[in-house]
Amino acid sequence: MISFDALFKISYGLFIVSSGDKNKGNGFISNTVFQVTAEPPCFAVCCNKLNYSESLIQKSGCFAVSVLHKDASSDIFGRFGYKSGKDFNKLEDMQVRYGETGVPIILNDSIAFLECKVKQTIDVGTHMLFIGELLNSEVLDENREALTYLYYRQVKKGVAPKNAPTYIDKSKLPEQRTTLNLKKYKCPACGYIYDEAIELIPFSELPDDWVCPVCGTEKEDFMELI
Repeated sequence: MISFDALFKISYGLFIVSSGDKNKGNGFISNTVFQVTAEPPCFAVCCNKLNYSESLIQKSGCFAVSVLHKDASSDIFGRFGYKSGKDFNKLEDMQVRYGETGVPIILNDSIAFLECKVKQTIDVGTHMLFIGELLNSEVLDENREALTYLYYRQVKKGVAPKNAPTYIDKSKLPEQRTTLNLKKYKCPACGYIYDEAIELIPFSELPDDWVCPVCGTEKEDFMELI
């Protein structure tokens, strides 16, 4: 038997992985970025095959990782986590630096970045695992603390988007969670759904200053779904 609660005990960071060039660039929120070797330093990122960024990494052969801080804005998650680069330019009006390889590096709400050249690509089913050698890195802010996926879930009350490696289909959750009298609440601005069956915290018990993790709409504006 698989306990999905056990999966949430695995620690992750939260990052923006970006790729492309000055003519066409994109990025997505990722919690699967990790170092795989020390000499030379190499890092792996996991990207859904349906993501627009996947094709850009394949084409350019490079990617950048922006390390987000704990106070990263809801707009960052809405822009890079819940919208597709096929529909609009995610980099427009953002603070972007172009690295040694020409890859766009997102500076907004970031405390450090890594720039990597792809050395190996592994097909892992729904996702591609890109392993890149580190070419360039820089600390942008020494004072802020890095954002973790645990903090994002427990404090910001965010959830993984559907294309994320850690996304869990709610139909696979234990039956007792879905048979209780649990409710759903919808953000009127962006359509984000707060599902008590998944979050395990009643909407009424969220702090008054809680906001939509996608667009920042205030709690009091959410609508209960019947």
